Parts: sequence; structure tokens; C-alpha cells
Amino acid sequence: MTDAIRVNDPSALRALAHPLRLKIIGELRTHGAMTVGALADALAAAPGSISYHLTTLATHGFVAQAPELARDGRERWWRATADVTQYDPAELQTDEDHREASWAFRRTIVQSYEAELLDQLDREASDAAEWIEAATLGDTVSWLTAAEASEFRGEVEELAARWSRRGFERRDEADVRPVRFIYATFGRR
Repeated sequence: MTDAIRVNDPSALRALAHPLRLKIIGELRTHGAMTVGALADALAAAPGSISYHLTTLATHGFVAQAPELARDGRERWWRATADVTQYDPAELQTDEDHREASWAFRRTIVQSYEAELLDQLDREASDAAEWIEAATLGDTVSWLTAAEASEFRGEVEELAARWSRRGFERRDEADVRPVRFIYATFGRR
């Protein structure tokens, strides 16, 4: 797996602008290679739907088959091709096609974040106290220039990458679990 896949093609952005496709990539990135059946079970989706979306994701290079993991010719394993997806919203403002695809992709991401946060709130009562205490949710407003906001974004991304690398190396330890770090910065009016 490579560290990142960079996306600036409107067709690829539209392929990612589907909630189930984002979940498939997330599942493969979090848990490693999986079969269609395992993905269907994990995501409560029909295997045929999972296969269709995997094919679409593979067309754009986001996933690839992992034939070396198959026990026989019928079993199909899939893996993510990168740890993260990168895109530059400013770069995607060049024309209407790029703007619309970028908007659809980013809107789907925001909706997936909301769904995941609400799901976590629903499950919180059954979680261990130490995990509830470790969680955070908050926001702050600061008065910054565009250059300062960009600097802040870079520092947050460095922090997230450092903890992601650290956690990835320990993902098979018994007392660790995936921890989602969601952040956003934007200029308000």
C-alpha cells in the first residue's frame, strides 16, 4: 500500500461521492484486505452491491484485488491501494465539471462524518468508561488570515499523520482499536 492517492479527476471524484464506496475504502484501510462476503457482512450490504462498487473503485485505482490471499479460484480478496486520499479543493475550481464533482465528493464525506459521529453517540452507553473519557468533540473559533489558517491546517495534518503512523504500527495489539480523528478548518463569514 502507498501512503496516499491524489485525486483531481472529476470522474474519480464522482466515483468517491457514494456513501457505500467511502465505507468500503474505509473498511479496507482500517481492517486490511477483505473478501466481498466479509465486506458485505461488515457493512450490512448485499454482496452484489459490494462487488459492483469494488469494480468502480478499482477502475479509478482506489482498490485492487489481492489474489495471493485467495484459498481457491472463487474467493476474491480486495485491498485499498493507499492509506489516504488527497485532493486540493482550490485545484478543483478550474471549471464547472471539477467544481461539481468536488462538491459532491466533499458533501458525501461530511455526511459520512455526521453519520459516524451519531452512530458513536448511539453506542456510547455500551462502551467502556475509559473510551468514553478518551473521546472528544468540540470546536473553537479563531481570527486568522488565510495564510495562518493554511499554517494551522498543515500543523493539524502533521499531528494526524504522526498519530496515524504510530497507531498503524500497533494495530494488532489487544488493547488498541481504531480511533477516528475528524477535523475541519474553514473561513466563516
